[in-house]
Amino acid sequence: MTNRDDTAATCNIAAAGDTTLVVTLGQTLDRAVSRRVLRLADQILSSRRPGVREVVPTAAALAVHFDPDVVTADELTRDLARWADAHPAAAGSATVTAPRQWSIPVCYEREVADDLDAVAAATGLGRDEVIGRHAAATYYVYMLGFLPGFPYMGDLDPRLVLPRRATPRTRVAAGAVAVAGAMTAIYPAESPGGWHILGRSPVRLFDPARASPSLLGAGDLVTFRPITLAELERLWRAPDGGARGAEA
Repeated sequence: MTNRDDTAATCNIAAAGDTTLVVTLGQTLDRAVSRRVLRLADQILSSRRPGVREVVPTAAALAVHFDPDVVTADELTRDLARWADAHPAAAGSATVTAPRQWSIPVCYEREVADDLDAVAAATGLGRDEVIGRHAAATYYVYMLGFLPGFPYMGDLDPRLVLPRRATPRTRVAAGAVAVAGAMTAIYPAESPGGWHILGRSPVRLFDPARASPSLLGAGDLVTFRPITLAELERLWRAPDGGARGAEA
């Protein structure tokens, strides 16, 4: 087993148990690092390396689950190091699969924006300015996690960056659009949660009946378009919830 770290492009490979290797390609939330993670994941999958069971990418690392009866940890480490070196980090470079651009409707009206006034007060911004700043950005999906289809999206306007709520809610509604730290997200299902809720979206982010159950994927680009409460109620009944997607 080896741990690697080179100055040109960080790559640290370490064991996480007997059947998993974790490849860390960076230490910060960075789109170039995320693209490098996704390229490496594509490379591993396209190689069809015997013994590789699953590849799970995150924002700056990926876990490679393997069968030790088919490939040893040292053999796989050498392959991973070689593949990582073949894809040096480069700002603005694309993933193997072209990113998709999504337009997601969001209602910011008080009936569904539980924390909008509190966020405005905490940031010193007006309510409309919070909405404007949140809806103006193009967000990057760094990874899915916490719940099936839950997208961790950055990078939030610096004026909207806040720590999580001191007391998490025991119930956050499906479709809640929220912020915490430098990220924004949409809750795909009802769950507990400690993020600040700014609005609600009618888009179904996770549907096990779809060919691809998660609507969004790592590397996708997302913009929000404000809608009224009446539009929210209408789009709840639409099959796609008003999501618009295309290759970027």
